[in-house]
Amino acid sequence: MKTMCCMTLAVLAATVALAKDPNAGERPAVGESSRSAVVEMLLGEKWWGICSNFGREMPFTEKSEFKCDLRRDNYAHQSLSFLCSDRGRAVWCKEPVGVCISGGKIELVSDGGEIVVKEDAGRNLHEAYLYGSRNWFPPTGEEPELLYFSAPQYNTWIELTYHQNEKDILAYAQSMIDHGLPPGIFMIDDTWQLGYGEWYFDMRRFSDPKGMMDKLHAMGYKVLLWMCPFVSMDTPAFRRIAWGKNPDDVKGYPTKGGFLASSKKLSRGGTPPPAAINWWNGTSALLDFTHPNAVAWFDEQLDRLVKDYGADGFKFDGGGVHFYAGSVGQEGSSPKTFANGPSVSPAAQSALYGQFALKYKGSEYRNAFGFAGKPVVMRLHDKNHSWEALNRLIPDMLAAGFVGCPFICPDMVGGGEWTAFLPGSPFSEELFVRSAQVQALCPMMQFSASPWRCLNAENQKIVKDVVALRQRFAPKFVELAKDSAKTGEPMMRNLEYCFPGLGYAAVKDEFMMGGDLLVAPVMEKGATSRKVVLPPGKWKSDDGKVYEGPAEIEVATPLERLPYFEKQVQ
Repeated sequence: MKTMCCMTLAVLAATVALAKDPNAGERPAVGESSRSAVVEMLLGEKWWGICSNFGREMPFTEKSEFKCDLRRDNYAHQSLSFLCSDRGRAVWCKEPVGVCISGGKIELVSDGGEIVVKEDAGRNLHEAYLYGSRNWFPPTGEEPELLYFSAPQYNTWIELTYHQNEKDILAYAQSMIDHGLPPGIFMIDDTWQLGYGEWYFDMRRFSDPKGMMDKLHAMGYKVLLWMCPFVSMDTPAFRRIAWGKNPDDVKGYPTKGGFLASSKKLSRGGTPPPAAINWWNGTSALLDFTHPNAVAWFDEQLDRLVKDYGADGFKFDGGGVHFYAGSVGQEGSSPKTFANGPSVSPAAQSALYGQFALKYKGSEYRNAFGFAGKPVVMRLHDKNHSWEALNRLIPDMLAAGFVGCPFICPDMVGGGEWTAFLPGSPFSEELFVRSAQVQALCPMMQFSASPWRCLNAENQKIVKDVVALRQRFAPKFVELAKDSAKTGEPMMRNLEYCFPGLGYAAVKDEFMMGGDLLVAPVMEKGATSRKVVLPPGKWKSDDGKVYEGPAEIEVATPLERLPYFEKQVQ
């Protein structure tokens, strides 16, 4: 029997089952304007894709019960209307879809995009993914900023939260250098600015922002400033751009008005007022990227920060689909977003914000639908300081690869939920160390909470050692990033992708970097050993031992050890 979620999708559009047909090739789903499809899962078939937030739920099988709706939400992560299976099948839609997996069926509904099912995309998961990458979301060939991969990143959020200031930012940056960590991307987080929409340094806390930026650059850092598309409604910026009634306010812009997303249902027949959007920092207006005025104005603010202060890029936050949708979790077709420009979907509005971010190459982005193949660095949404959250890192990172986002960062070492680091909050040094080990051999590694404040001397040494280990592999990671920019392949891969058809689909606590480095971190509290699945081949472990695969072995895992295995050339 179908679950309620599948019944809901069914009433939105007509559906048709697409059975396995080796002669079918590629074809659109034959539903209402090809906007819907039902894909019958094969016995034992496994699927990956849709959104990096759901890595723990993957692979999807005939026993899975799952639903999500990318038309209304991208779940604060990377998303794409794409699925690929270990039987070499693939499903694609350029537009966001609603998805329900139940009873051995995958139901998909789109508000307008053609849903395509490729029955013979390849023989396995690897080939099915590459078919999608080549034909539906090909890589641009442009490389992202390579410093993200050659050194750790540093972010001021956990240490300073809503109290960013010049003195403590410089001290934080210097402390990393003093403890022997290499300089890398350095992110100054929220509240460096006067307000949301007021993109000027707050001079009450930054007496010499240009001097600060110069000092950070002299230390070897490239500096990013936190940024969002929200505009506080009690600021001069809002009063200047909300209505565009004063000619001086709109001078130089393509047309009058149109900076902010408007709420048409409140217009009462006249000019619609700016929509008031609830987000994690309150209620604000939201830039409307369908309108050239919003794009031109935002561009002007950021270009000024690059020119006047030497900003190397920006940490683009916010802008998720659900902010433009107006509500989260509502059933049914997605509404058209409130907008002053062309009427587009919430997902399209969010994508336009991301498209804007592409101009600033060194930047980081998070919320993204349909950004597969783009040369943009992304990160997972904030993970809290818990073992459960730590266990989500690897599956979610692997899932990001299956939605075409290989340049992915696993949030912050120890977790990005700042309240866990306040005095008196439950904190585990063991968890922090294991988190650093998980990240060390991922595509990227980002510190925010200071190890020198949080850890004892012994555990500080472990963290420094694991950073040194990362630096040993940094040249390999840079080359992987360059290769991914050309091929579209994930940098970080699951075992089923690298060794298809050998029964590794359920392995979620190990990963491959490229095709020859297997990493098996510890993610269990108090664990002093762990089992490791080794695929075929000869593998040299971090302790020098050589193993012949396929095999399942058990290795000792004292706190200072991160197990990894390098495939030997036969």
